[in-house]
Amino acid sequence: MTGKFITLEGIEGVGKSTNLEFVAGYLSDRGQRVLTTREPGGTPIGERLRGLLLDSERGSIPDTCELLMMFAARAAHIEKVIRPALEQGIWVVCDRFTDASYAYQGGGRGIDDEPIDLLKSLVQGGFAPNLTILLDATIEVSEARRVERGHRDRFESEEIEFFQRVRSKYLEIAKREPERVVIIDASRNLEQVQGALRSVLEIILDN
Repeated sequence: MTGKFITLEGIEGVGKSTNLEFVAGYLSDRGQRVLTTREPGGTPIGERLRGLLLDSERGSIPDTCELLMMFAARAAHIEKVIRPALEQGIWVVCDRFTDASYAYQGGGRGIDDEPIDLLKSLVQGGFAPNLTILLDATIEVSEARRVERGHRDRFESEEIEFFQRVRSKYLEIAKREPERVVIIDASRNLEQVQGALRSVLEIILDN
């Protein structure tokens, strides 16, 4: 028996962390063994790379280097954490995965899909999430929530135009892969968002 792999995606301020715990709790209540993790991160080397990526000053890491660091962390994450858990029948719920590279390094930084495709093929082959939940909100909602939170890391400090490009790329991915990516309107209140999440999770639990 193998577990299922669920990823949560979206721009800053859409509630990924809060809803990651909700998804994990809901699956656990339904009898599944669940592991939560995040990208970049999830392993000792991944967390060290995360620190470099988030804490460095804006512009201090060249765009191509940033992309390579993301996939280096991902390679360790898949091999050491995600695949072993799935093989044991554990469901893995991850805060961001490869879609984030297309959205942030691709859409945001302007890197073409081709090198991202190449790295994806090298690192994960045909491995992909069973379900990706895209928590989507307008840039205005995202910005208001980021301001409310206060401290910003290197990505959160980007300009609004950057996040407009990131969001557009996420929506492009969702349009291209509707069988995998489900969009949930994250601008609504938490109760409404989690109601929508329940409906999505019921479908994958029944399959």
